[in-house]
This record gives sequence, structure tokens and C-alpha cells, in this order.
Amino acid sequence: MQKAFVLIFGPHAVGKMTVGQELAKITGFRLFHNHMSIELSRKLFAPNETEEYEALNDIIRQNVFEMFASRNLPGLIFTNMCAFDDPDDITYLVDVINLFRSNGANCYVVELYADFDVRLMRNKSENRLLHKESKRNIEWSEAEMRATSQKWRLNSYEDEVLPFENYIKINNTTIPPDKVAKMIVEQFELY
Repeated sequence: MQKAFVLIFGPHAVGKMTVGQELAKITGFRLFHNHMSIELSRKLFAPNETEEYEALNDIIRQNVFEMFASRNLPGLIFTNMCAFDDPDDITYLVDVINLFRSNGANCYVVELYADFDVRLMRNKSENRLLHKESKRNIEWSEAEMRATSQKWRLNSYEDEVLPFENYIKINNTTIPPDKVAKMIVEQFELY
């Protein structure tokens, strides 16, 4: 199979990482979920060192992207949130995709959405808390979910035109992660 990059985005606790884990099992691609860089950056810099935290998080991600895009490595799955009201967020995702595309990768974009109450339940899941240390303070995490969801639009509108080729939007409110991963594989023929 040709080099591949799969971007999975959506709001908090929608299942990006869990779907990514299942997709990695099926495809052999490597999973780089957004909290891999977030948790390391949080451990090294105090809450008031925001500039340093953001710089390290960006450096880690950019280096991982460049390594996977420029070398003969397995495909990469990356998870992220996107604030559709912030043009910089879309630009960032397009830039990452273009980096992979310019290095010969096929790029695929998956947007997940689910009911807020379901996401609140998923926010407490064992798998999420195992891989995302900063989410273990459930009270803080839920408050942050609510505040961010009120401040930003974290899913596209139904008929919104997005700057992505090979794009699929999936309501995974009631679909288990392994089935969502199979849907992605079938949609994009990631055999």
C-alpha cells in the first residue's frame, strides 16, 4: 500500500483515539493521538508556562509529521480537535495534509460526531483515562468540555464545504469503535 495519512477529528470524547486504535489494528498504521504530545508538554511545563507548553507541543507534532511524511514508514493516524470558528485550525489541518501529500502520501480525513451526553459518558471511560492523564480529573474535564463546546463550534455543519479530499463524516453515537474503523477502511479502501 502507498504511504498514507489518516486525520481523525471531532470534539472532546467523541472517540477519536479509540477509533484510531481500532484502525491501527486493522491497517498496521501507527497512531499518534493528540494527547501523546499534550501529556508530555503538560508534564514539563507548569500551567502558567503556556507559551513553552504550546511551543513544545507544536515541535513534537511537527517533527513526528515530518518523519512520517518523508520516510518509508507505516501510515500515520493523527487525532485532533478543530474549532471551525477559528480559520487557523482549518489552515493547520490543511497544512499537515499538504505536508503528507507533497511527500507522496494518500490522505484521508474522518470527522466524528456524537451526542453530547454520550460524549460525557465516554469522557470517563477506562481507555480514555488510561491514555490521557490530564483527563483523570473528571470534574475539570467535564467543565472544560462544556466551556469549549460553548465557545467553539467543534463539528462542521451538515452541508458545509470543507477543504478536504477523501473526507467522511460519521455519527458514532451508537456505533462501536471497531465498526467505525471498518467503515473507514471500506470507505477509503485501506486494505
